[in-house]
Amino acid sequence: MKRGAWAALLACALSAAASAERLTLDEALASVAAPHPDRRVAESALALSRADREQAASRQDFSLFLDGSLRTGRRPDGDWKPDNIGRIVARKPLFDFGRSSQAIAAADRDVAARQAELLNVESLRRIDIMARYFDVLLADMQSAADSEFVAVAYVSWDNARDRFEVGQISQPDLLRLEAEYQDLRERRNANQQRMRSTRQKLAHAINRPGKLPSELADPALADNARPLPEYESLLPWVMEKNPRVLALQAQVAAADARLAAVRAERNPLLDAEVVGGGYSRESSTRDGLSAGLVFNIPLYQGARVDSRVARELAQKERSVAELEKLKLELADTLLATLQEIEWLRDSGRPAAGKQIEYRDWALERSRAEYELEMKTNLGTSMAETQMAQLRRKQVEYRLALALARLEALSGGSLPPVEGARK
Repeated sequence: MKRGAWAALLACALSAAASAERLTLDEALASVAAPHPDRRVAESALALSRADREQAASRQDFSLFLDGSLRTGRRPDGDWKPDNIGRIVARKPLFDFGRSSQAIAAADRDVAARQAELLNVESLRRIDIMARYFDVLLADMQSAADSEFVAVAYVSWDNARDRFEVGQISQPDLLRLEAEYQDLRERRNANQQRMRSTRQKLAHAINRPGKLPSELADPALADNARPLPEYESLLPWVMEKNPRVLALQAQVAAADARLAAVRAERNPLLDAEVVGGGYSRESSTRDGLSAGLVFNIPLYQGARVDSRVARELAQKERSVAELEKLKLELADTLLATLQEIEWLRDSGRPAAGKQIEYRDWALERSRAEYELEMKTNLGTSMAETQMAQLRRKQVEYRLALALARLEALSGGSLPPVEGARK
């Protein structure tokens, strides 16, 4: 194989390796399902609710236990004789008149609330990952522009020192140029530290602590142009689909079921029981095998039931108040998010685009003047062009985050827009 072919093969291999190491936004968002601490907390709460549901359902389970005693007793003839008892008891609750069914219903609603909260955690994790990803990209672009500004300022200051030595400029002018250079250098160094911190936050967000991503791919963000419904049509959808609303509604329903279960404590209990026993002392009143129905009718329970009812009523009232407050906050948040999207599309994009158009023209003019050896500062024009591109990226990233928040408010999906292209 010729040397040129080997070089081409090596270049392709290096390019492929670099591409494989580059992190994409889709890859970062795929880590939403990773065992991040936030997700694990929500999953643990869901597992607890499911365990409580199993416990509530177990109240109707068949039970089998050994019941016995070791004792001795004195008979009328004065002798002490053993009176040991051993029994195997099988018991099955037949009717508890609402205790178990309402407890199970309350546990089911708690499980539904935890599932909705888990969905909300996933949405928040998705937004956080996107924000951290964009922070890294913006920090890299800012660092590139800052480095260009620093280089230009250093050249200006260095040239000014030579001119100061021959008396062409005054000392205050020299000090001003040095101060500008030091200010720009300070800002660049601070942003370089931010580059490290943003990468660490991204690594933590995608649950890869200690593995800081070196290179990120710039996302296309094709959904930034998607049509959106009006506020009036989107608000009912959000109130119906929002996971936090669903969670609080489930908590209110669970409180109602718990109230019914507590009030059912005043109702009777009816169990079926089968007993097989062995006795060390025979008696006509003792059966080796017996079966029957066991009932329990509460006559007086003091304040036990009333206090628990009062507690559940207070809990329900708090959940209802939290739900009403949340709906008010969602209405305000939805309006603010839609207004932000509209402002970014109608004002932010055109302004950033026109700034890029102007900076491109100014950069071309600076290049032409530089080639003609006219007095100009090509480095400053290049840095200002990078800042204009940074501004446009900021608009697009902010728009993508606003749309992600809008989807999170809507439970992960937006209603179809009438007249929109499919």
